[in-house]
Amino acid sequence: MEIDLNCDLGEGCALDDELMLLITSANIACGFHAGDPAIAFRTLQLTARHGVRAGAHPGFPDREHFGRRELAQSEQQVLEETVYQIGALAGLAEGAGISLYHLKPHGALYNLACRDDHYARPIVEAAALFQLPLLGLPGSRLQSLSAGRCRFVAEGFADRRYRADGSLAPRSAPGAFVESTEESVQQVDKLIREHGVQTICVHGDNPRAVEFARELRKALTDRGIAIRPF
Repeated sequence: MEIDLNCDLGEGCALDDELMLLITSANIACGFHAGDPAIAFRTLQLTARHGVRAGAHPGFPDREHFGRRELAQSEQQVLEETVYQIGALAGLAEGAGISLYHLKPHGALYNLACRDDHYARPIVEAAALFQLPLLGLPGSRLQSLSAGRCRFVAEGFADRRYRADGSLAPRSAPGAFVESTEESVQQVDKLIREHGVQTICVHGDNPRAVEFARELRKALTDRGIAIRPF
């Protein structure tokens, strides 16, 4: 059994260098919800140096709320903004001597696209346009609409709790975050075995992100689960 560990990076947090040593895939902010060209380029260079797969992490243009506020947009607007962000990061990646490996929407855009075709369709269209694998929740609208268009990679979360319908518990909900490494490992094991998850996200803006990722990686390895890119 094996699993990919991914993390949202290039968002201006202070832990990117340390987290890069613990993960196999990095979702790099494209500048709309966080980050800027200089941060993105440096993060891409870090992925190249450490053999980590780099992916695009586009979000809503809402830096004030870190891309976590749901915005009402047309499908065309979502498509245009997503393509713009991926294209910009792809250009920086070329400058860093690498190629983008996947696409994962950020925050509110991710949550909306997982449950609403209005947002899922343009995200799938962008993934197909750039021929990138698309990360999303298993059983989501992203998975359904990816069929025949682009490779879908089922993603689970190590540090977030779930609702009964398989969606993520809102960050504002009591107990939305998993603090215990033991509980996190049990959740990850269940996600792999029962939901076919191929990649696990550890959030980089958590103050305990490095410690959490290190403990999680060791615990998974001790269980015989290999840590490899998807």
